[in-house]
Amino acid sequence: MLSYEPLWNTMEKQGITTYTLINKHNINPRTINNLKHGKSITMYTLERLCQILSCKPNDIIDFLPDTPPEPPQKP
Repeated sequence: MLSYEPLWNTMEKQGITTYTLINKHNINPRTINNLKHGKSITMYTLERLCQILSCKPNDIIDFLPDTPPEPPQKP
């Protein structure tokens, strides 16, 4: 599972808003929507965000392991 919580924290620390990403840095609003809803983004977008925010990928995205299903209980 993807988490963009590091992105929101990085943006807040730097005082950058989604409005700034869209209007100053030409990030597509659909991309912002994908980020807000935890959907995947392209490596190109990840690279652009890293350049804009002067950070590393770990400052934007966190990979959380999916919880494996519990094995069936034996009767």
